[in-house]
Amino acid sequence: MELSWLSWLYEAVAHVIIWIHTAYSTVLNPDSGLTWALTIITLTVCMRILIFPLFLKQMRSSRKMQELAPKVQELRKRYKNDKQRMNQEVMALYQGAGANPLGGCLPVVAQFPIFISMFTVLQNMANGHAKYGMTQELVDSARAAHIFGAPLPASFFMSSEQLASFDASVVQTKIVLGIFVAISSLTTFLTVRQSVTRSMAQMPDNPMAQQQKILMYISPLFAFFSLNFPLGLILYWVTTNVWTLGQQHWFYTRNPMPQYDAKGNVIPVPPKTGLISKFRKTTPEEQAPPPPPEPKIIRQQPSRQSRSKRTGSKKS
Repeated sequence: MELSWLSWLYEAVAHVIIWIHTAYSTVLNPDSGLTWALTIITLTVCMRILIFPLFLKQMRSSRKMQELAPKVQELRKRYKNDKQRMNQEVMALYQGAGANPLGGCLPVVAQFPIFISMFTVLQNMANGHAKYGMTQELVDSARAAHIFGAPLPASFFMSSEQLASFDASVVQTKIVLGIFVAISSLTTFLTVRQSVTRSMAQMPDNPMAQQQKILMYISPLFAFFSLNFPLGLILYWVTTNVWTLGQQHWFYTRNPMPQYDAKGNVIPVPPKTGLISKFRKTTPEEQAPPPPPEPKIIRQQPSRQSRSKRTGSKKS
């Protein structure tokens, strides 16, 4: 189903695909599966870089909520018999600190139209329809491309006759698609687990902890719905999952969970050592640079005045 109000985004995605594919075609075979795989991966990376500021805004808002956790717990205890007042006080606390509880939805909301556009464009390419500025030659090139022997537009439940039209082995295609779906499911689980584990560590008494655990184990099952998707779209999903996993690890490493003193005040926590710095050998001079030398103090001695100047007499 195509949404008319997203037609401009369909055309934008199609044109970006054309540009990226043209660039790779200067050094690679334009009809090869490698060229088309790199095109989809590059498109996904560009999209994630585009919404990276939203990710930072989301994570900074989440960090502020972590720092406010002790105060939120105190408000919950104080107004446990008045839920309306408790919600008002909690929201006032969040607003005063600039924290947005709905900030975590921003990257998902931003990705959804792009995912729909990717699905629509790739689905039309799989069906052989040259739309949104694409030429029939480019569409035929994508339909002829194979990734590990599986056609780019193939889906798991395609019939043998449909796969035969792509000159592909039915067994090999289903194995490749099954592996990609399994990777998609695994990366989805690891991404959600990474987020839920940190959330539960920062709020052990969170009443939503059990629901988060259930979500962590249910979320990989949604990846199996991609069995109906073309291989190109599954490759996009795997790439965005891997990107999210690395992106969250990068942020969590540099922004460890806050710690608190007895009064509930935040104690600064130094960031953890990054992966690159672990393998980088540093010299003692790099680890502890010497303090700069103190400037040399030069005392100015007053010049001795002549006798006539000291007595105030004039020389005759």
